[in-house]
Amino acid sequence: MSRLASDPRFNVPMTTSTHSVTLLTRVGCGLCANALEQLRVVCAEFDIEPETVDVDEAAETNPEVRAEYGDRLPVVLLDGREHSYFDVDEARLRADLQR
Repeated sequence: MSRLASDPRFNVPMTTSTHSVTLLTRVGCGLCANALEQLRVVCAEFDIEPETVDVDEAAETNPEVRAEYGDRLPVVLLDGREHSYFDVDEARLRADLQR
């Protein structure tokens, strides 16, 4: 079971017909800012607004978030599961959002 399963921000029911896209980020992360812009473009094609979660803020209540993801930012979660990190895999994300 994922370490994030107990955190409601990452717990997305698999039976839902729409997807959620979350970007794990932190203040001052230039790659994260670029990834968010990419996500906004891709997600707009599917009428999805990507959410962001600052791993340092999340670590205040769930320290495992920073331990798991803090050294690989930015991380893209699709429906609460890791989809990509460092770079947004736009082609793969589009394909997965069509499912």
